Amino acid sequence: MQNADNSTRCPWCGTDPLYMAYHDTEWGRPERDPLRLFELLSLESFQAGLSWITILRKRAAFRAAFHGFDPATLATWDERDVTRLLQDPGIVRHRGKIEGTIRGARAFLRIEAQGGFSPFLWSFAPSPRPRPATMAEVPGQTPESLAMSKALKAEGFSFVGPTITYAFMQAAGMVNDHIAACDWG
Repeated sequence: MQNADNSTRCPWCGTDPLYMAYHDTEWGRPERDPLRLFELLSLESFQAGLSWITILRKRAAFRAAFHGFDPATLATWDERDVTRLLQDPGIVRHRGKIEGTIRGARAFLRIEAQGGFSPFLWSFAPSPRPRPATMAEVPGQTPESLAMSKALKAEGFSFVGPTITYAFMQAAGMVNDHIAACDWG
């Protein structure tokens, strides 16, 4: 998509300033920090069934409600915390996703202790491939995202189907799906 400054962006971000900033500075940038990866995976899980812009607009509220997505803190939470979060209008109030984030924090701590969350996730990254020419060439899921989904579910994560894990792989820079003409890819 040609922009006023003569730059080209992937068409999915449209003209929303928040979406454009996310596209330009975060999406597709290789992320290896385990805590940032946990936050991103958690937010992608909340996105299931919704649009990413909805989650992006609520990200600050999510960070506040979930104590910066600190797994050590979240792993100690119980039903009282779930009930509190279900009353928070700033986030997506879905019991299963909230409980899944808490279970995911516990799984994160186990995986981190067994060799690291970042290496675990990055082990599913596919070999580099040419950037897509158009959005029509971008897959919704891949064998690697299916394998990541299965492994995460086996560890106790939820709302991490292969489409969500592929979106996570894109956002975390494990794949580069900026279209070929995009100036930010």
